[in-house]
Amino acid sequence: MEQTILIVEDEQRLAELHRDYLQQSGYATEWLADGAEVIAWVKESSPDLILLDLMLPNKDGLEICKEIRSFSTVPIIMVTARVEEIDRLLGLELGADDYICKPFSPREVVARVKTVLRRSSAHPQEKAELLFLDEESYLATLKGKKLDLTAVEFKLLSILAQRPGRIYSRDQLMDLLYSDQRVVCDRTIDSHVKKLRKKIAAVATDVELVHSVYGVGYKYETDLSA
Repeated sequence: MEQTILIVEDEQRLAELHRDYLQQSGYATEWLADGAEVIAWVKESSPDLILLDLMLPNKDGLEICKEIRSFSTVPIIMVTARVEEIDRLLGLELGADDYICKPFSPREVVARVKTVLRRSSAHPQEKAELLFLDEESYLATLKGKKLDLTAVEFKLLSILAQRPGRIYSRDQLMDLLYSDQRVVCDRTIDSHVKKLRKKIAAVATDVELVHSVYGVGYKYETDLSA
């Protein structure tokens, strides 16, 4: 059964380019140009993924993304010509799974779509076989081997692993790690990540779980075949 990609884009030429490349890759596509039509369509039709432009008539992409996340976990890739970091972070904070900045090649769009769909459909049991986290005992195992983590390192890994592929800024991670609002600098997160990576590498040299996203922050992602 074909997976359906909803293209939300008010530039017809660009939407048709997305449609042609996605259909050549075996996906079914639908197209909406008006932001005000998206929510009702998604509720009725349940697409497998949404390519969501940021700048749309009548309702912008960030507002649409936030509203969709109130009732659906459908993968969303934000598409934007704005390169300011705040827009990227805001889109991801509202629940987007990835973002693409214009200009880009249609092949890149198809590659991102395949990656996000593969990640979202990965069987939970397959993930568990690679990484196991016991929140009550703070026990972490990777490929069946124990990771000797501090409480903060365990919590950091747990936060990232709960949403594979989602990018967290340093500020977001500080807020989630230190709920008591203690004063820490953003480089504290870098230090925790460095130590966490070292402990992961000591257990499994062929697996990288915590990835840096230049200028933004960190994400959890792994090749399940590793």
